[in-house]
Amino acid sequence: MLVPLEWLAEYVDLPQNLDAHELAAELAGIGLEEEDYIGPAVTGPLVVGKVLTCEPEKHSNGKTINWCTVDVGADEPQGIVCGAHNFGVGDYVVAALPGAVLPGDFAIAARKTYGHISDGMICSARELGLGDDHDGIIVLAEWGFADLTPGQDATELLGLNHEVLDVNITPDRGYQMSMRGIGREYALLKEQNYADPADAVAPVVAGEGHPVELTDDAPIHGNDGCTRFTALRVRGIDPTAQTPFWMSKRLLEAGMRPISLVVDITNYVMLELGQPLHAYDLALVGDKIVVRRGRKGDKLTTLDDAERSIHPEDVLVTGVSADGTEQLLGLAGVMGGADSEVSDTTVDVLIEGAHWDPVSIARTARRHRLPSEAAKRFERGVDPALGPAAVARTAQLLTQLAGGQADATATIAGSLPAPREVILPKTRPAEVVGVDYTDDQMTGALRAIGCEVEDSGDDYRVTVPSWRPDLTDAEDLIEEIARVNGYDQIPSIVPQAPGGEGLTRRQASRRTVSNLLADLGLTEVLTYPFTSEARHDAFRIPEDDPRRNNLRLANPLSDDQPLLRTELLPTLVDAQLRNQGRGFKDTALFEIGLVTQPETAQLPASETFAPGYHPTEEERAAIFDAVPHQPLHAAGIVSGDWELEGVWGKGRKAEAMDAIEIVKRIAVALGQSVTPAASDRAPFHPGRCAEFRLADGTLFGHAGELHPKVVETLGLPARTVAFEVVLDSVLDAPAERRWAGALSTYPVSRQDVALIVDDSIAIGDLVSTMREAIGGDLEELELFDEYRGEQVGEGKKSLAFRMTFRASDRTMTSDEASALREAATAAVEKAYGAVARTGDGA
Repeated sequence: MLVPLEWLAEYVDLPQNLDAHELAAELAGIGLEEEDYIGPAVTGPLVVGKVLTCEPEKHSNGKTINWCTVDVGADEPQGIVCGAHNFGVGDYVVAALPGAVLPGDFAIAARKTYGHISDGMICSARELGLGDDHDGIIVLAEWGFADLTPGQDATELLGLNHEVLDVNITPDRGYQMSMRGIGREYALLKEQNYADPADAVAPVVAGEGHPVELTDDAPIHGNDGCTRFTALRVRGIDPTAQTPFWMSKRLLEAGMRPISLVVDITNYVMLELGQPLHAYDLALVGDKIVVRRGRKGDKLTTLDDAERSIHPEDVLVTGVSADGTEQLLGLAGVMGGADSEVSDTTVDVLIEGAHWDPVSIARTARRHRLPSEAAKRFERGVDPALGPAAVARTAQLLTQLAGGQADATATIAGSLPAPREVILPKTRPAEVVGVDYTDDQMTGALRAIGCEVEDSGDDYRVTVPSWRPDLTDAEDLIEEIARVNGYDQIPSIVPQAPGGEGLTRRQASRRTVSNLLADLGLTEVLTYPFTSEARHDAFRIPEDDPRRNNLRLANPLSDDQPLLRTELLPTLVDAQLRNQGRGFKDTALFEIGLVTQPETAQLPASETFAPGYHPTEEERAAIFDAVPHQPLHAAGIVSGDWELEGVWGKGRKAEAMDAIEIVKRIAVALGQSVTPAASDRAPFHPGRCAEFRLADGTLFGHAGELHPKVVETLGLPARTVAFEVVLDSVLDAPAERRWAGALSTYPVSRQDVALIVDDSIAIGDLVSTMREAIGGDLEELELFDEYRGEQVGEGKKSLAFRMTFRASDRTMTSDEASALREAATAAVEKAYGAVARTGDGA
């Protein structure tokens, strides 16, 4: 909110020597933090000049300039070259003399141009930051200035020495988005009596005016869209009347562009009082105003010349003629329609000052991407009692500046909501804030913000003012008591950390996984949890796969990603592609995050409760039961080299076994044992994908190489590998306690065996069978060679294993080791038809 201090001084007593930076610090103490400080726009000599001579000269470049002599109050007139032609001899203009600095750090100096020494510049509105007009210079008489003297200070005359504070308004304090609200806050800060500018003009008198009908043929969340609508006709205005300079200047200082007198007045009153208003050309609005919700097929061209399709939740202002013909006049509380806007031929206007439902306005503004000044105020909460006074103030300015005549009575449809009453226990502020406020401090603070306070023994019965919709319960009032009495009165006491047990098992386990993956060389990323059907198609996920049961967002950040992810890999791929697009060839990323896995893509409908209603235990349980399952997953993706090239040798490309090994290490780090098995699961390569299950059969995750078609569709590097595991399945589970046995001091005995088996047989199944057949004397079993070719036959593979044996109580003989090897061989021969070729090893 831009606050011109000169404007603020009309409502409060500002000291003559006010330091704007000191004021900003004081306002921050009551919650109005400074965003920016805008100082004087011009420094140096800027004066009123009277044009004495003006001689046009045409030059060789085809441009005609004026060589002027200008009386600037000095001993001699100044010679100034000017390219504008909208002034003449005798006109009073604004002259920037050498030494002046204009907006944009534009320094003025005497310089030779077009064969003359120009001692300054005759200024346009744009050059002084007063508007967009650059083709013509400022003729002060046309701006409404009279009784001028050459040499008079133009900086003060045009208000270019004004100071403006930009303060941050929090979303819950909509009343501060006006000079009325800022003035109230300053008076509160300085303990001044405050005269509400809304009381300075008599509100309109309710009676017979332009007919208005409030309807709601599609109630949304229990609200009616519009609670109060004030309409007043002003007839016979002068369509040629111009906005006076003082009003244009204040609008510019407040960050708004002057447009036309009628529009400027409505914007001025909005900034002054906080009530957004709209002015319609009375000849274009029909015989009756009807406020209703949108209907299918409704279309409206708004003031920005964009045609908009209306949503059923949008609130509309419509005009209905005597024959029943309806015209859409505007998106209520957001923007008016182009077909009923005030033009340079308008002589009769209808002024609207309505109070709209904040939720409806906020949704409409976001739905249509129209963050207007009106919508910003309505969605934060506008004083519902302000409409008649704001309309009266607008009519007052119209009659003063455009010569119109307002109707004696206005239409006021709807009614004011009942004043809100809040019970505040007297002991509660001390309990919450930690300061023992006196009764006078508490009641004084509440009355200072406009509340009515009644002492009822142990409690205060507080009636909240209409402009404070944010004050809904006792805690809100306590916050105001603390704010008004000063945050500096609240002691700064560092709380003592209670004794605890450190991280929970879940937290420690998650940190373990994160540290493990980082130690392995993967980089942690955070991706948005939004995906699309197109990504499912790219991943080749079957149509009946539960992973397609995504929840669809009602208002997605991006229309091409409207779904919540059910796995991490679909969004992790985006990070991989982004890094790849930045030129990174060898990337390894991981993410730990929540996914959403509803049983169906449609959540059960939940009941909507009116504001202030407290749901029962059963109703709350039903709401929580409707929340879908959101497990914690960990996923990673690796492209390019897993082992980088260096002085130690050549690099090595990432393989499916690298992703599989990562999953095994995650399980080990969490104290769990997992059993791998071959799997065919999108988006992985069907022959290079492993599925992992815990000891109780629970699915832990998948790892392997991505399907070549998936890689091609997404544009990933060839042979990209990935993994995804369900951390929720193990984070809360106790770690398995396994007895490793006593360490043996006896030597080991090693033997090798080569097995020829069908290519379809999983290595893990062979290993499990051999371990079970050998028993406890097997110390290690490792696969050291895998071969496919003519020597073993088509559809076969040769697997060479090395077995390490050790007994705990003796030195194992070669015969004993051979017997164990033969037992293992016999077991896999029986189970899988393996053919063994043995060879003894030391």
